Amino acid sequence: MDRLVYTALSGMQASMTRERMIASNMANAQTTGFRAEVLQAQPVTLDGPQLDVRAMSRAEVKGAMMKEGAIAETGRSLDVAMTGDTMLAVQSLDGGEAYTRRGDLSVSISGVVQNGDGLPVLGENGPLTVPPDAKVSIGEDGAVLVADPATPDQPPQRIDRLKLVSTSGSKLEKDLAGVFRVPAGGVLPVDENAKVIPASLEQSNVNTSEVLIDMIEAQRLFELRTKLIQTAQQLDEGSSRLMRIDS
Repeated sequence: MDRLVYTALSGMQASMTRERMIASNMANAQTTGFRAEVLQAQPVTLDGPQLDVRAMSRAEVKGAMMKEGAIAETGRSLDVAMTGDTMLAVQSLDGGEAYTRRGDLSVSISGVVQNGDGLPVLGENGPLTVPPDAKVSIGEDGAVLVADPATPDQPPQRIDRLKLVSTSGSKLEKDLAGVFRVPAGGVLPVDENAKVIPASLEQSNVNTSEVLIDMIEAQRLFELRTKLIQTAQQLDEGSSRLMRIDS
C-alpha cells in the first residue's frame, strides 16, 4: 500500500499542476501575444533501501509553445506585432529585463511607453519615454517616431528604437507574470535586423478546442489516481483482516 499511495499522490499533485496550466491557457485565449504554457513532467525515483521502487511524478510549468499566433490589423499607431523569433524587451516588476510578444503599447501620464501588462517597454537606451502630448508611431524597423501636433507639417522625428531581440538558440523560461526570462539573469542581444508589423497585433496561440480536450483528460486522470488511493486502502484493510484471521 505504501508504495502505491505515494505514487498515486504524487501523480495527483502533477494532475493539479496540469489543471492549473490548462486553466491559465483557457483564461488567456484572447490575450494579445500570449504563448500557451507547456507542462514539463518527469518520473522521479527515490534512491535507498526500500525506496528505489517508488516512482514519483514531478510536473512544472516553465516552457511555452512558441508557435506564432494570428496577426490582426488594428489601425492603432502604437500597436506592433512581432514575427519569427523576435521578442520585445520590457522591464519586469522586479526591475530586471524580460521578453514578451505582447505589443499593445500605450503611453502613461508620465510619458512612459508600456505594454498591455503595464510593463515599461525598453528602447536601446533604457526605458522608453516620449514627450507629453506627442503623436507617437512605430516604424517597421522598430523605430519610435514622434511628431509635434503643434507643427503638423514637420515630419516625425526618430527618438529611439524598440529593443527587439532574437530568441533563436537561446533558452528561455516563462515566469508567473507571463513574460519570458533568460535563466540565471542573462539578457538577449539586440537584433538589428528585426522587423515588426505596425498597427497590428499578434493574437494568442492557444487552441481552445485542444485545451478543452486536455481539460477533460486531466480531470479523468485525476479521478483515476484518486481511485488508486481508495484501492490501496481496500487492500490494506483486506491485509489487516487476514492478519486477524491468522491470529
